[in-house]
Amino acid sequence: MTDGLRIVAGDCTVRTSGAREGAHRGRVVVVHKPDDTVLVHDATGYQPVAWLTRAETVWTDEEGGGLTAIDGDQRLRVEPHDTTAADHAVSTAGQPVGDCPACGGVLVRADGAVDCLDCGEHHGIPRDATVLDEACDCGRPRLRVERGRAFEVCLDRECESLDERVRAAFDREWDCPNCDAALRILRRGGLIAGCERYPECDTGFGLPAGEVVAECPCGLPEFDTGTGRRCLDPGCERASGERGDAAAGGEVAE
Repeated sequence: MTDGLRIVAGDCTVRTSGAREGAHRGRVVVVHKPDDTVLVHDATGYQPVAWLTRAETVWTDEEGGGLTAIDGDQRLRVEPHDTTAADHAVSTAGQPVGDCPACGGVLVRADGAVDCLDCGEHHGIPRDATVLDEACDCGRPRLRVERGRAFEVCLDRECESLDERVRAAFDREWDCPNCDAALRILRRGGLIAGCERYPECDTGFGLPAGEVVAECPCGLPEFDTGTGRRCLDPGCERASGERGDAAAGGEVAE
């Protein structure tokens, strides 16, 4: 992968082989992205005239500036004739959510993370989190996340831990339906309520995004997810209330 965005503009011959075999010549713009996607655009339409998505190998000739991208049996070759080239730093594009206290740059939210456009500070966040207008004492935005109840925590997990807040509220709060031992709040990819007798008992349930509103007839908590009610156990058939889409998947929240 590249560290930035490389753009070549001008008179080029572009040759492709594989499923899209052919050759084009014209004044085009060639974009080589950080994930090694190569796009060739001409003056017409919004679709590229040639492209290779996330190529396995991309290299640029030391002399002449030609570019070759290969992915399996797909090959794209750019042969420049009269061109200019430039390298540009690129970043995530997302919704602005505040200023970075580390450098004063803009923080943006996209794809389950908040990143600074200038210094690259990165914070992974739950996809269902709401970024609040309120700032933490450290200067970063605060988040609202529902994991059994609504918690407001700092964007920076080192500053304020969502895991610790959820653990303080619900650790050992419920019993394992298979052995009656306590369910502990653990992080296993996402937050789960897992039996304390593991590995003898491997019972565990992902904590859904939502608030506890009742006790299910099975004895576990019942969550209001915003699209319906569901038991902590996504396979439970005894949950009361309307079961929405969230009851079907049982996916682990972050």
